Amino acid sequence: MNATIERRLLPPPLKPGDTIGIFAPAGPVNDGGQNAAAGLGLLREAGFKTRLQTGLTERRRGYLAGDDRERVAELHDLWRDPEVKALLALRGGYGCLRLLNLLDWELLAEQRKLLIGFSDLTILHTAFQRRTDLITLHGPMLNTLVTSDRDTLHNFFQALGGNWPAIVRPAGLEILRFGRARGPLIGGNLTCLSHLPGSGWEPLLDGAILLLEDVGEAPYRLDRALTHLALAGWLERVAAIILGEFADCGAVEEVWQRALELTAGANIPIWANFPAGHGRRNLTLPLGAMATLDSGERTLSWDR
Repeated sequence: MNATIERRLLPPPLKPGDTIGIFAPAGPVNDGGQNAAAGLGLLREAGFKTRLQTGLTERRRGYLAGDDRERVAELHDLWRDPEVKALLALRGGYGCLRLLNLLDWELLAEQRKLLIGFSDLTILHTAFQRRTDLITLHGPMLNTLVTSDRDTLHNFFQALGGNWPAIVRPAGLEILRFGRARGPLIGGNLTCLSHLPGSGWEPLLDGAILLLEDVGEAPYRLDRALTHLALAGWLERVAAIILGEFADCGAVEEVWQRALELTAGANIPIWANFPAGHGRRNLTLPLGAMATLDSGERTLSWDR
């Protein structure tokens, strides 16, 4: 696949009884496995089977959930398993960047499965957009399902079943700069994205709607990441920016103001306080899908 695909495909929706594969491409479990066990329970209560390697929740190699080849082999095995219809990340952390040159992109492009996660999974979402024609899902992971609010869980299971709301009208939305834009939704975690310029794995930016969120970063670090993206020419190529949650990042208004300053010349629409990120509100969003952002209506809608 080349990077010019304009019409992406959403993999088949899940049905009750389908199997979801759990994989750990980044960090290890950091809470003794309690949240993972609760997440497995929620998936099974919803009627899904789950598949994960024995000892996955105890696997650890420093700050990684196993060595690089072990984590890649796990992803490949689940992707080629015909019974597994979706892959849900155990958690984020760090590690996906180390896998990009080890992945079998021919295998990943030839079978259509849902890939679900956020945070460090931003790296895999971006790579899938470059190397396949698949829409992937930015949404809760196994470890965060139990801490998600009711609307987030409802939206997550709707998305797995293909029951997408045609229009999202998020409560609490802050419109920093009005406007309307249409383009593919891309992005995810700001810190992860800020390490991609010059790597050859940059997202497909032109005319896109860029989602950004983060957690536990000081305002100056977020400023540095945004400024880096601006210097790399990213912010002048996108059609709009959606700022999600910046959890435990200090005064979020500083992030909002910096985004406005860096895009003053482009004058693109910017939304803030969108329910996506590391908090309890984390709507499942189809990355790579064509979206329309309408500030007047305060809606984000999707092409079917």
